[in-house]
Formats: sequence, structure tokens, C-alpha cells
Amino acid sequence: MDVRVGDILLMKKPHPCGENRFTVLRVGMDFRIRCLSCGREVMVPRAKVEKSIKKILREPSE
Repeated sequence: MDVRVGDILLMKKPHPCGENRFTVLRVGMDFRIRCLSCGREVMVPRAKVEKSIKKILREPSE
């Protein structure tokens, strides 16, 4: 799955604050993602993130 730093991930399940959109801060074996509502940052294993992504929102590159 092609996930890049700066992408916004629309997840299947929401964060406890109610938001289901996260921005990607770091990519590797683990992802560091930040909730767009409350700003909480979480390190999550790649396999778990890739399973729970519903859609990747990305700005078109020039």
C-alpha cells in the first residue's frame, strides 16, 4: 500500500474523540499518525494501519 508522509487517512473505526481522519507523520514498520480533531499522536504497526484504512486522501502532486 502506498502511504506517504502528509497523507490523510480515512479509517474504518473512529478515534475515541469521534474523528476518523488522521494525518501521517512517519512511515516505516510503524506509522506515526495524528488525529485531526484532538491532535493526539499514536504509533501503530504498519499491518494494523493498512488493515483499517478505508481511503487515502492525498493532494495531487505537481
